[in-house]
Amino acid sequence: MLIHPTLRVQSWGFVIGSTLFALGSAPYLSSLFGATLVNILFFVGSWFFTAAAIVQLALAGPVIVTDSGRPAVRVVWLSAAVQLLGTIMFNISTGSAMRTLNVRGEINLVWNPDAEGSIAFLVSSFLAILILWRSNTRWASRSAEWQSVWLNALGSIAFGVSAVGSFILKDGNTLDPNVANIGTFVGALFFLFASAVLLGRSRPGALVAEPA
Repeated sequence: MLIHPTLRVQSWGFVIGSTLFALGSAPYLSSLFGATLVNILFFVGSWFFTAAAIVQLALAGPVIVTDSGRPAVRVVWLSAAVQLLGTIMFNISTGSAMRTLNVRGEINLVWNPDAEGSIAFLVSSFLAILILWRSNTRWASRSAEWQSVWLNALGSIAFGVSAVGSFILKDGNTLDPNVANIGTFVGALFFLFASAVLLGRSRPGALVAEPA
């Protein structure tokens, strides 16, 4: 049995994962679902993220190329690899949130991986923007790749804000549950839109073209 990585498979993985995160953090709806169902939505959504990130890394191509006779790491591959690392951190965080933990466990197994995953997403987005900058496509509003990169960046920023809001205090409460929830919801919507704009494309490939 063979699985062929395609941009469509990658995009659908991120779309489904983002939808589950958006449902789990939607204002009013999340409180109606209850904590158990919300945690399940986040956990399942994080694995769709990871599956999509694996496909994205496969589509990114080789790690090393020769540049002026010297080996060099391709930034497009590095961006995809860092994003995959971030999704794995979210797997750990959302999986741990489904268990009953003490305050130390909440900090080490839930908040720390969540913060690390958010940082990884921010770094990945920065690298993707760097590719646009180096390829002189920093403004190409008609390009699906350009739209996807910037929407992903906005989603990463929102997830970062959510991580700050979900910081766990010594008494076990979060710093600002509303900021954490809204940040997750907004970030999920941006990630959803970032992948949706690529669904119309049929050819496989990375999110953005890397300059020669």
